[in-house]
Amino acid sequence: MKTTFAGLDMGSEDFAADVGRSLESVEKLLLEELSSGEDFLTEAATHLAKAGGKRFRPIFSILSAHFGPNPHAHEVIISATVVEMIHLATLYHDDVMDEAELRRGAVSANSRWGNSVAILSGDFLFARASRLVSTLGPHAVRIIADTFAELVTGQMRETVGSQGKLDPVDHYLKVVWEKTGSLIAASGRFGAMSSGADEEQIERLSRLGDSIGTAFQVSDDIIDISSVAGDSGKNPGTDLREGVHTLPVLYAIADPDETRLRELVLAADGTPRPLTDDAEVAEALELLNRSAGLAKARATLQGYADAADAELAQLRGGPAHDAMSSLVRYTIDRIG
Repeated sequence: MKTTFAGLDMGSEDFAADVGRSLESVEKLLLEELSSGEDFLTEAATHLAKAGGKRFRPIFSILSAHFGPNPHAHEVIISATVVEMIHLATLYHDDVMDEAELRRGAVSANSRWGNSVAILSGDFLFARASRLVSTLGPHAVRIIADTFAELVTGQMRETVGSQGKLDPVDHYLKVVWEKTGSLIAASGRFGAMSSGADEEQIERLSRLGDSIGTAFQVSDDIIDISSVAGDSGKNPGTDLREGVHTLPVLYAIADPDETRLRELVLAADGTPRPLTDDAEVAEALELLNRSAGLAKARATLQGYADAADAELAQLRGGPAHDAMSSLVRYTIDRIG
């Protein structure tokens, strides 16, 4: 019997089976909703849903529902489906912007059908999510509208850059929260609301989603620099090759002693410089791994984990609490 989902240890087989049944209901509703349009829409709209994925956001929503009195309410399934639809919609758009060729091991929608179809497929998912969330009432619609705005703002903020108006680290962490943390926070809020949790628990689970969402991105940043090739599922230095300066890099290049690293990763005008030479990537990784910047990024990650633990400490115990705790531990442990 599977007792682990998306990095969360569910503990007992009974609780894992319970979560699994809810997740199956989410999968069913997800495909029903995305297959209910015109035939020419269905294949593209269901492309990423059928490609699989961890389903982390709906699982987080389902677990959050277990802190309320009605964790098996149908509204919980609707809420969990809505957040996954929104997540999938952003992936269609991200792949167009990134000119990605693969997603989840499959050919990306933009590679298979072109950018226009990929963008319109993402729009269709947003539309179906909006229709579905309307069945939960006006308050739920407002939450999703605000989350839409945060996701778009984060993408725009990342695209235009800090433009000297904000400290680069603050800018980066704000983008991470808007693009990742905001939807995971909404997942916790929706799950708790839909199961009838009280307002204090709802707010606590939303803040828990904030911390966990940001922590996961920071841990990904660290893994891209400190992992051994093949261990993490991607080659170390991928972000450096793309000219993306993640948290460890931003901390490191702010150090006056890291002159050589700045020469490698910054162009003459101070903008990020993509590294195309393998020897340069290897040198940059070596410098980063012994830099104070990497240690500072690890400390920042621990801070988000501590914030998540503080929220968990105020929530009642039980299988859902244990699963959430395992996720916080996993976030730290995965960086080695």
